[in-house]
Amino acid sequence: MTALLARWLYSLALRLLTPVYLARLWWRGSREPAYRKRLGERLGRYALPPRRGQGGVVWVHAVSLGETLAAAPLVAALRNELPQMRLLLTCSTATGVAAGHELLQPEDDQTWFPYDSPGAVRRFLKRYRPAVGVIMETEIWPNLMHAARAAQIPMVLANARLSAKSQRKGRRVALLMRPAIAAFTRVLAQTARDAQRLRESGARPVEVCGNTKFDITPPAKLLARGHQWRQGQARLVVLMAVSREGEEQPLLDAWRALPSTRPLLVIVPRHPQRFDEIAALVERNGFSLQRRSSWTDTPPAAAADADVWLGDSMGEMPLYYAMADVALLGGSFAPLGGQNLIEAAACGCPLVLGPHTFNFEDAAQLAIEAGAAVRMNDLHGAVRRAVALVHDPRRNDWVEAALAFAGSHRGATERMAQRIAKLLTGLESA
Repeated sequence: MTALLARWLYSLALRLLTPVYLARLWWRGSREPAYRKRLGERLGRYALPPRRGQGGVVWVHAVSLGETLAAAPLVAALRNELPQMRLLLTCSTATGVAAGHELLQPEDDQTWFPYDSPGAVRRFLKRYRPAVGVIMETEIWPNLMHAARAAQIPMVLANARLSAKSQRKGRRVALLMRPAIAAFTRVLAQTARDAQRLRESGARPVEVCGNTKFDITPPAKLLARGHQWRQGQARLVVLMAVSREGEEQPLLDAWRALPSTRPLLVIVPRHPQRFDEIAALVERNGFSLQRRSSWTDTPPAAAADADVWLGDSMGEMPLYYAMADVALLGGSFAPLGGQNLIEAAACGCPLVLGPHTFNFEDAAQLAIEAGAAVRMNDLHGAVRRAVALVHDPRRNDWVEAALAFAGSHRGATERMAQRIAKLLTGLESA
């Protein structure tokens, strides 16, 4: 089979699955209404004309919340390098879209990322005509990359990462994925291991620039509020940060096994559509619950006696990290690859990691080596280790280590912004 035939079969499959794709978005919209809005944009069909201005369009795609947060410092740095630029921001999830609103200026545009059918991506690129496309982290779509190359749009894979697991999956469909990866004008990798895997997968040229997540500065107001909440809490605080499916029940089982004088447990689920599900789960397990969404700036008096707080709010992770004495990293206790641990370190929160951190393997190892984190094999052991840590008189050393770890890896954003700007100013050839 040739690469052309592989992409044709892939495109045919997408066409046949389009009704399923739209139905899935509509179903998801029953819990998150944003998914039912502007459905035509998913297929490259738009109700309103694009905004026009003097500067060139810099298109940044950040699939979800984590990538949007990682894109924030890069967008700011690109505005410094290219003062006349107009941002086109695309996302694939409702949380990404909501977070992306904060990055927009009056002449900018935001839209849903198009479905990777040939027609949808051609219509998208023809409508917006970006001067450059910047794809954050891991999003590689065969038809999009083919259309961008045909339209002579330089494409950059920024903050790029590729785990060993994803590389193995890519090899199974190499005829499809290898040409797509090779179509990037430039790949700016997080680590040397990411760069090596990307080269082996067909990317050229590849440069190691670091991770933009180290350049994210937690909002001072959220940190201050978190510290205030901690000072008003008589108990020690353990946070389950960005929990994922399959982790909450083992967490509650481990929590029940602790002595009755437990710390306060704060659970912040990864996905907002699971807030009610986790609230019901906590109460079925016999724990008293307070929900963050039930108060404004200050926890009510009743919250002081609750066994568990549910962090059912968006955009407040720095607050929860600032409040916690120690955090368990969600997504790392089920085989899901872990979540961004850099944000916790930047907030000075020590971490207990599970065994599954393949999405952030280098950052996890560096955090452990820096004394900002420790790894445990399961949630029962992690809970015991976390409780021991909050009582450890050396906990302040962990806090200092976390802050030092986060601060020592800054600078990736400026390096990436300079490389991208050079593609547009003609100082660097494609």
